[in-house]
Amino acid sequence: MAKLCIIKPNPSTYSETFIQSHVDFLPMEKKILYGGVFPLYKEDGSFLIPTFWGIASYLFQKRALKKRDIPVRTKALVSYLRKEKVDVVLAEYGTTGAMVAEACKLADVPLVIHFHGADAHHHSTINEYQDWYRRAFQYASTIIGVSNDMINSLQRLGAPREKLVLNPYGINTERFAPAHENTNRSNSFLFVGRFVSKKSPQTTIKAFYEVLKRSPEARLIMAGGGPLLEESKTLTQELGIADKVNFPGVLPSDEISQLLKQSCCFVQHSVTPPDGDMEGTPNTILEAAAAALPVVSTRHAGIKEAVIEGKTGYLVDEYDTTGMAEKMVAILSSPEQAAEMGREGRKHIMQNYTLSDRIARLNAILEEAIAKKHNHS
Repeated sequence: MAKLCIIKPNPSTYSETFIQSHVDFLPMEKKILYGGVFPLYKEDGSFLIPTFWGIASYLFQKRALKKRDIPVRTKALVSYLRKEKVDVVLAEYGTTGAMVAEACKLADVPLVIHFHGADAHHHSTINEYQDWYRRAFQYASTIIGVSNDMINSLQRLGAPREKLVLNPYGINTERFAPAHENTNRSNSFLFVGRFVSKKSPQTTIKAFYEVLKRSPEARLIMAGGGPLLEESKTLTQELGIADKVNFPGVLPSDEISQLLKQSCCFVQHSVTPPDGDMEGTPNTILEAAAAALPVVSTRHAGIKEAVIEGKTGYLVDEYDTTGMAEKMVAILSSPEQAAEMGREGRKHIMQNYTLSDRIARLNAILEEAIAKKHNHS
């Protein structure tokens, strides 16, 4: 069995279910490294750099000299890849791929770089890593994007078109299956995600405020955490709708699944903020559609592909508060049509976004990278 090394920035985080699915389901023998854009730790928490003096040298160069190219850690990664006889590296996030490309090249191990969102769009990230990206693009076997917008952005950044592959996220359609045929869902709208600028939770709240003027019985549940959570709570108080909006915090997957089954519609007003950050293909929108919920969202990144406008939900322009409110009212006004959109949404997910299909595609990409290397040896 081929040996895969997955290199990721974080040990684990609730908002990176897509990376965890790679760890859990890719059918290869796996080694995991983590600890920032360049890995510092092995899966057991021990240091990748094996000696005290090596670690001290790394910390001095990073913190005191502010260096990015640090030979001692590159050498440690090269040694690890050779010792473990790794067949292919999957770098989660473009920034990680950029930083480990040189070590992969020295170890003669194929590299697949998986971009996810901000790494392909965020202005300051691109400015910081642009030269590193170009070098990594030259060595990488394959560069993966999760939406057509992302593929286009990566091509503009210098990724060769022949190396770019579209592979959106997949989800467990059984976990998020609808409980039963239901045209009498509640009047609750649901948002699940991080409270950050690119998800613009305040715009969703403002749209819901307009909805309440026509449908005072409506409710909004906003699950998740993040830097804009308190600001969002304050906005509901200022608008006088705090009693109509519930903020349950970060919830486990099974509780989110239950909320999806009980809600009438999933709402997310994704935007491109001034810093250029963008979504990839939001997992929560895929999960909502799999649960047969109509989606009201924006014409943004991979959402344009995940939601078929007018068939599985409604899309509005970014920052169009009035348009979003109108589409939310339309959902409430026609439960039968909303239910039909939900059925079509689940069908769309089953055809294009199942976890098994997307993992199989990613595995094929990794196997192709290994085969290419052997053919050139």
